Amino acid sequence: MTDSETNNTLSSIELAAKNILKESADNLEVIPAVALKILRLTSDDKVTKVSDLSKLIETEPALAAKILGHVNSAAFSLPEEITSLHRAVNLLGFSAVRQTALDQLFYNKLIKHKSNQKFDQLFFWQHCLFVASLGRAIASALNHDDPDLIYSAGLMHDIGKVVLESHGKVSYNDFILASQGDEQSSIKSEHDFFGLNHADIGYVFCQQWDIPERIQAVVYCHHEYPSEESKFYEHKEDISIISIANYIAWMHGIGSTSSTSTPDLAPEVLQHIDFEKLNIESLLNQVDEEMQQTGGFYGISFPSLVELRATLVQTTLFLNKQSNLPEMVDSIPSNLSLSSLTTPHKSLIAKEIIPWTLAAIQKDFSFERLIMLNIDLKQRRLIVSHALPKSFDEATLQHFNVKVESLNRTILQSLRERNPLIINKDSGEDIGILQQFQVDEFLLMPILSDNRLIALFYADNFNTKQAIKGSCIKQIAPIIHELGIALTNAKQFELEKERAELDPLTNLMNKRMVLNFLNDVFQLPIEEIGQVAIGFIDIDHFKKFNDTCGHQAGDDALKIVAQIMQSLTRPQDFIGRYGGEEFVFILRETHIKGAAIYAERIRKEIERKGKILSQRFEGRELTVSIGVSFYKPEYKTYEAMIEAADIAMYTSKNKGRNQISIV
Repeated sequence: MTDSETNNTLSSIELAAKNILKESADNLEVIPAVALKILRLTSDDKVTKVSDLSKLIETEPALAAKILGHVNSAAFSLPEEITSLHRAVNLLGFSAVRQTALDQLFYNKLIKHKSNQKFDQLFFWQHCLFVASLGRAIASALNHDDPDLIYSAGLMHDIGKVVLESHGKVSYNDFILASQGDEQSSIKSEHDFFGLNHADIGYVFCQQWDIPERIQAVVYCHHEYPSEESKFYEHKEDISIISIANYIAWMHGIGSTSSTSTPDLAPEVLQHIDFEKLNIESLLNQVDEEMQQTGGFYGISFPSLVELRATLVQTTLFLNKQSNLPEMVDSIPSNLSLSSLTTPHKSLIAKEIIPWTLAAIQKDFSFERLIMLNIDLKQRRLIVSHALPKSFDEATLQHFNVKVESLNRTILQSLRERNPLIINKDSGEDIGILQQFQVDEFLLMPILSDNRLIALFYADNFNTKQAIKGSCIKQIAPIIHELGIALTNAKQFELEKERAELDPLTNLMNKRMVLNFLNDVFQLPIEEIGQVAIGFIDIDHFKKFNDTCGHQAGDDALKIVAQIMQSLTRPQDFIGRYGGEEFVFILRETHIKGAAIYAERIRKEIERKGKILSQRFEGRELTVSIGVSFYKPEYKTYEAMIEAADIAMYTSKNKGRNQISIV
């Protein structure tokens, strides 16, 4: 993004901000004015800077008293009491006092909302502190030119969420309530809900309040890495450090909200930061100590980070790093062939990738039996998807289709922490799982795709009973890593293939695919067609949304309806955008009552979100009218059934809208 493009982008973001904020961005009081002035001070220890910092703190008597109390606490163990702020700054250094002042100012401003809300400000502040502390620790380890600036950027990186919570026409708390159950990334959900995301609104805030450009870059780009043409690209190291710190915080449950989803980590981040040079365990211990001291300062008990697994962080970061096979050749274990590492990348089709990879592992490590166990989240079961040798009989494979809750504690812990393990009779665990699998010993390794646990790699020596050496875990790990990356690529390929079939705005199937699906349905036996229902959904007063609120608001209303349909639809059913503000659903294996219940759930959920979003849409509530046609023998073609559903939808309109009609 060039400077001109950046300015154009900012202008469009500012315009969107006007539509969702209660007042102009330059009137927002999100953090105190003195904190803004301190943020603008550099970490230069020149006398003028020390004097400036002292004067700023002295303008806030309560802040000055708190800092002097902190300076004179046991944490610093100074030989005599310090009563002068200027002396405190000289003794402790600009950095330490500036950090304490910022922490205190942010704490005083943020911790004023009730903690029983979904957007818990204390939880948010803890996340910002963690990111700031870990970011500075990483910066120091990498000899960064200004670790204190990284600390400030860490405190500020999610400031857009506070802006939306405090000054949005609909609050960030409203967003969390409305988006519960959404499977897409929170950044995309934010954009669909507000018309922009928290990084966008944070950028507007930083621009209006003259926050240093390096902090602006982090606020704006910590989720979406800047292109080489962007004016922020020169700050790529700052962005990368906070992106990593933010990712690690979320991965360990210290996110800025209670959401369990972890943000994506752009592969470019790890091209600019050599995380392998970082001692993650040492850094986490350092941050743990700092967080506990800060908690003591405010009388807050933060959870200890001692139990966080540094090895898990290392492994997950490795999975995000793009493979560089030529550089890896020298570090390949002696019994691991280069072809094994490249095998997962020989295809873009998952059904080919998996058996080829299993065969490569079997060749290098001579396991007798290898299985790919997929994790079915809905059924909470492990399901066999592929197995070697091909002589595996179906009855034996059924032993591996087990409920997740039936697994022993060690395996469940491994699933949660993404750690590989070897289970045998000597492990001291319940041997029930060994009896279930009918073996004396087996190896289990997690497979990640898009940083999510999707499957398990299983191996054993069923006949020879040859012991599985623990060293093989480290040797096989690179192949399993590459398999996860390959499955991610395969998923992306599948998405690209489907893109031509999708409506670009809502990501639902387009009209052509709707008609193709219906054509296929009407080729089925009559007893199956007899269990089909077609529904037409039309947004009420959609033209008024566009005319009153603008076309962006109209587009967002379409996306919200699409999201709700996706969240409430079974895998065997079909949903699509028919055109304009009209959507279609096609239910199979249903009956009139089931179709009515489904349609009513859709209508109610859209009405619920519409009420929450009414302030954003200038007081207009989002509702829909729905018409449903259930199959009848007189419908000789799917066109006749579509027409019946369309007529039923207009019946709902004529009855007063925001209701369903069934024929």
